[in-house]
Amino acid sequence: METELVIASSSTDAGIGCWDLNSGAEHLRYRSCASPPHGLVSVGDRFLASSQLRDSSSSSGSVLYWSWNKPHVEVKCFPAEPINPLVSNSDGTYIIGGGLSGYIYLWEVATGRLLKKWHAHYRAVTCLVYCDDQSLLVSGAEDGCVRVWSLIMIFDDAGREEARHLYEYSFTEHTLRVTDIVTGYGGSNAIIVSASEDRTCKVFSLCRGELLRSIVFPSIIDAVALDPGEHVFYAGGRDGKIYIAALNAQGTPKNNYGMHIIGSLSDHGKSVTCLAFGADGISLVSGSVDGMVRVWDTKTHSIIRIFKHAKGPVNNILVVRHRQILMNSKASSVRRLGSSLPPPLEKYANSTEENIDTKAYLAPRATSNNFLDASYITIDSMNHQIEELQQQGSAAATGMEMETLKLDCRRYMQMIQQWKKMYENLHQFCVNELLDGNQAGGSNGNSS
Repeated sequence: METELVIASSSTDAGIGCWDLNSGAEHLRYRSCASPPHGLVSVGDRFLASSQLRDSSSSSGSVLYWSWNKPHVEVKCFPAEPINPLVSNSDGTYIIGGGLSGYIYLWEVATGRLLKKWHAHYRAVTCLVYCDDQSLLVSGAEDGCVRVWSLIMIFDDAGREEARHLYEYSFTEHTLRVTDIVTGYGGSNAIIVSASEDRTCKVFSLCRGELLRSIVFPSIIDAVALDPGEHVFYAGGRDGKIYIAALNAQGTPKNNYGMHIIGSLSDHGKSVTCLAFGADGISLVSGSVDGMVRVWDTKTHSIIRIFKHAKGPVNNILVVRHRQILMNSKASSVRRLGSSLPPPLEKYANSTEENIDTKAYLAPRATSNNFLDASYITIDSMNHQIEELQQQGSAAATGMEMETLKLDCRRYMQMIQQWKKMYENLHQFCVNELLDGNQAGGSNGNSS
């Protein structure tokens, strides 16, 4: 059975609300959560994770885990510093967090191990977006900067030493804190849309690394959502309006909003804090400081449904769709079939050390829902699992698991060698082409 859930959290300790997007029925409410903006994530549709604004048991902040079928927190993690935004890759094998210090932390979910930590911004990280198809991470911060990071570079020790900086691009056009970031849906013309307290949204080219458009809004924008067709984007303002901005329109529309703003949705009494699209690409879900969650039909600009959070403002919205999330209408609960929750995220032992010696394999996206068969998994952790299984004994089941891991490890290593060979061949081809071009140019010059 497949369903679509709307999940909303608050900055106050009001828990996490959960509703069926299509029927409007309320389901299990998850307790004890006070999340910052962008601090709520569904990890591979396996479980919910949220960073916390405050936690009496830890001065360094915490990250909490909830399974789908239990309202109480099941796992508490205590990173080295308070974490603001959290993001996960689609398979749920990485969790990435942005710290108050400007550092970004990357953990492996299955083991909780901290794989990488690097200084990304001069002030607190406020937004993180992960692009699965290109292994890119986009971050925004209180310093007004938007940066693009390649995870291939982050894990490439040799390349990191030779590079002048770790980021692929650094956009500094915003003058105040970055409030939200969304990215396009891949391809050669992929874009980034960022919002800021400077009342502008910037549109950048992800492949060319340049500013395409700057749009000034009547209000500070705290949330943006990109139309799946990438013709327009929606911008939630602190004045309670959701503005509609065209990505391709030219000239000034016939309204008082300004260049490229072609309309608005208006029904929230207070600031719009978060936006998310449903799977149909038509239903837009918005959350507000007024504590309400509204579902809009973007074709008719009408409200389809309204959900009320228990108390406090809504500051995060997720729309989760997965076959392994099942509804139990009789018990009014949500449950997840499959494995138990992973261990807590590792706390960084040495705050002065920025790089951990970890070999990582970045594979194409996987379709499996298994932790060990997901697309991002470290060779190091697989070898560690093999050692653990060897220590457990020689039972038949253990032996089968160990052989499977060994086969996977050998297969990954073979693929790494194939990719390395392909890179070397491509590099040699480019060198030869360049040399041939220079020789041809020299010959033409001599003949003249």
